[in-house]
Amino acid sequence: MANTKSAAKALRSSGRKRLQNKSVKTALHSIEKRFLSLIAEGKKDDATKLFPEVSSALDKAAKRGVIHANHASRQKSRSAVRLAKVAAPAAAAK
Repeated sequence: MANTKSAAKALRSSGRKRLQNKSVKTALHSIEKRFLSLIAEGKKDDATKLFPEVSSALDKAAKRGVIHANHASRQKSRSAVRLAKVAAPAAAAK
């Protein structure tokens, strides 16, 4: 229980922000999971189409302060590397 009016207001505000951040993070995890499953299945074309969406979602979450900018950058980099690994064997096979 908050001791002051400002603490009570901060509690309400942080509760709203927590719910909003949770929904953004859940959506982010879902799109990342879909991207990783496409890579695991070797669906290079679908993963390539989804990569800009993943990248954009990470950037938006970082811009809104849901995740740290460095975290978004690191995730985008790792996703790009994974996508390149899937694309490279296909190119070498041709």
